This record gives sequence, structure tokens and C-alpha cells, in this order.
Amino acid sequence: MAGHHQKPHAIMIPYPYQGHVTPFVYLAIKLASRGFTITFVNTHYVHSQISKSQANNHKDDIVAIAKKSGLDIRYATLTDGFPLGFDRSLNHDQFKEGILHVFPAHVDELVGNLVASDEDPPVTCMIADTFFTWTSVIADKYNLVNVSFWTEPALVLSLYYHIDLLKKNGHFANSNDNREDTIDYIPGVKAIEQRDLTSYLQSTDIWTVMHRIIYIAFEDVKNADIIICNTVQELEPETLAVLNMKQPVYAIGPIFPSGFSKNPVTTSLLSEADCSHWLNSKPDGSVLYVSFGSYAHTNKADIVEIAHGLMLSGVSFVWVVRPDIVSSEETNFLPPEFEQNVGNRGLVVPWCRQTEVISHPSIRGFLTHCGWNSILESIWCGIPLICYPLVTDQFSNRKLVVNDWKIGINLCDKTSITRQEVVEKINVFMSGKSVELKNAVLEVKSTLKNALAMEGTSQKNMNRFVEDVKAHAWKRFGLGLSNGSSNGHVIAPLKQAQP
Repeated sequence: MAGHHQKPHAIMIPYPYQGHVTPFVYLAIKLASRGFTITFVNTHYVHSQISKSQANNHKDDIVAIAKKSGLDIRYATLTDGFPLGFDRSLNHDQFKEGILHVFPAHVDELVGNLVASDEDPPVTCMIADTFFTWTSVIADKYNLVNVSFWTEPALVLSLYYHIDLLKKNGHFANSNDNREDTIDYIPGVKAIEQRDLTSYLQSTDIWTVMHRIIYIAFEDVKNADIIICNTVQELEPETLAVLNMKQPVYAIGPIFPSGFSKNPVTTSLLSEADCSHWLNSKPDGSVLYVSFGSYAHTNKADIVEIAHGLMLSGVSFVWVVRPDIVSSEETNFLPPEFEQNVGNRGLVVPWCRQTEVISHPSIRGFLTHCGWNSILESIWCGIPLICYPLVTDQFSNRKLVVNDWKIGINLCDKTSITRQEVVEKINVFMSGKSVELKNAVLEVKSTLKNALAMEGTSQKNMNRFVEDVKAHAWKRFGLGLSNGSSNGHVIAPLKQAQP
């Protein structure tokens, strides 16, 4: 039984994608630095990918960093239900069905074994990604403090949290066509357009596997003891205030490593190319960085138009082109004349250490898919953005960047991309517009830095979160409650998803 001053021990389980694993790792290090014992859990596949990239990147993993720093971080892996060689990108829906129906049983077994073992200190808390559908069932079963970690902005959390209002008002899941007028009824969210909802909330097919996951996960999150968000209170004050009226929600972002660009811990699932030599050869503020993230896909036609736009623009650029950006089965998609045309003006790599690139003085702007980690990192480096959202939260993130904070522009305003518009937007951005945007992004950067200062809101919220976890643990274990005895129960079946 945990005593009042018992060291908290949290199991941390990220969603098995790069954009979720990265902030989870950095949060684990932050919490361990505050006296937590952490058992960090990755899937076998994620562990295998990080191990491969680690060998090529010559960086330490989270366990090696913990040992060097004297932090109590332990490590466990479990299967996601698929063999290592299974193509999770190509077979997206099948993989997600497994995450929905098969993965919870493996988590249940792992958590049960950890709770029943002689772990010292005993496990008292579980910090799981908000997109998981099983968190409250397993946390309740083993009597653990239930912490939901939301790795995206509070705006998106609120949209999903109030999905019933979108349905009621006909902006989502309408049997006819979804309404397209302004949405002005979400508590704590300023008026927002249909095009700024997440891709899943714009969809007319509302029974995909991702929709079913969303329906369950965002009912389940309402059972969490605490929600923590990788955002900053000053950036989304009204949205966070309203969510806080429902349950404890702490904005503790941005969750970065202490070294940022020179961070010694690897979180990458892909081998990272070193761009420093090429960047060092370019004048300050002359290079456009282009990357569409670790997960999202686009079509070959758009990639070809962007390639031609980069060729015609005349600007220097680093372009991260994942081999599977179009599809695992179609890897030859750049125009045949591309490499010869751009010469040394452009550097194309399959993956790189993004923080090292965007913090380099040669970088002037970032053409991005609007992943939340990319946006926060770009702001931290004072780099304005050209926005090309592809899927999920990225459309809502673009709204924050372009409309609310005015630190970026849209790449295209139509449904299809043309090389002429790409050239026009890049040239306007690189010639003069980026100066105006630069001033705006530096203001937002100061907000991030102030939030992480000793008396900043994120620092204070982190303190409150830590104390809240301890209070919940003491309330449970101090009252003589059993530390997670399963009594032979099996995990409860997931309820039927409802839109």
C-alpha cells in the first residue's frame, strides 16, 4: 500500500505513431526529473524502429538517458497484435481495427502483471494517449489514477469533446449534407468554419475505423481523473477555461527536451539524415524547409505540382520526402527532371532531425502539413509557416496558425494544388511576407518561453498536475483500497460506438 509520501509510479503508453511517441518521451523525462518513477511502454514495432534509427543516429534511447541522468525510468514493450514486418501504413484500416479490438487485451495483461509484481514503488498511475479507447476500463480495474495525455491543441480536444453538439446542429453526421455555415456554439471556441474542423469531422463517411475510435475515446476521456495538454494556456485561454469546468485540464506545453535542437535522446522511428553541411553553405534566412510529417499521405499529383513549384520558385530548400508519402507501393513520384533542375539549390532527404534543421540560421520558413509538434517547434525557433494540411487535426491547426495567431499563410485556397499557386505563395512568402510573419511568430515564441519560465503558466500547471496525481493516489491507497487486484476479472467489452 502506498504511503502519503510514496514516490508516484506512472505507466506511460503513447499512441504508436511518431507524433505521439515524441512528446510522451519528453514528458516522461520531465516527470522523472520531478521524482516520478516511470514505466514507459512502446509497442514491439515502435521499439524496433527506434532501435534501428538509434544505431544510425548515434543517440541514446530513453532508458540510456535515464541511466546517465539518474532518473528512474523503466521500459517495457508489448505487441500491437501484428508481426513486425506488417506494413502498418499500407494497411492503415486493418491496423487501426487491431488497435481498437486486439491491442487493449495486451495492455490489460501488461498493466496487470506490473501491478501484481513487486515493483518498488508500486504502480499508482497510468498516463495514456487520449486516442486510446480502453483507458478508464483498465485504470479502474487496477485502481490507478487515470491521466489522459492530449498531444494536440485544446481547440481540437474541444471539438471532439463536443461532437454531440456538431451532430445536433447538423454540422456532422447529418443524414443529408452537413451544414457549411459558421459554427458558433461550441463552448469556449470562437466562431469556426466547416473547413477548419478536423478531417474526420468534415467527412460524410462517419463509420470508418477512425470515426469509431473517436466516438469511444472522446466519451472515455470524460472519465479521466486529469487531462494534460501539450499546449499553452495563453494561446487557448477560453477553450481551456471551459474544458476545466468539466474536469481538471492542465496546459503543460510545449513539451520539449531541455536541449531542444541538440537533444541527445532519440525518439525517431526513421533514420535521420544530417543536413548541417548543406545548410552551412547557405546564407542566413535563405532556405525554405519542406516536410509533411511522419504519418500523413498525399497524392502523387499534388507532390508533382509542389515539386514543379519548388523548381520554378528559384528558392533554396530542404525537402523531406518520405518514401511512403504517396504510398508504400508507389515510391517513384518526383518528376524525372527534378534533381537535375534544382541542382545544389535543393536537398531532398527521406527524413531528418527537424529541430536541428529549423533552428539553423539559414532557414527562413517552413512549408508544413501543420502537425502540432511541427507547429510548436517552428514557433520555438521563430520560423513562420506555409500551411498545407493533409489529415486529422491539421486543418484546425492551420486555423490557429493563419487566422488566430497570424504566423503563417495557406499554400493553396482551392481543393487542388497548381504549380503556379505554389510558386506564387513561396515567392510572396520568401520575399517580403515572411518579415511580417516573423514579427508575429516572435511574439508567440515569447509566450511559449514565458509559459515555461519558473513562474510561467505551464510550469505552474505542471506543478499542479504533479500534486494532483499525488493527491489522487493518496486518496485511493490511503483509504486502504487494493492496489489493482484484478480478482480474476477480464477487461470489460468496449461499448458500441455512437456518432
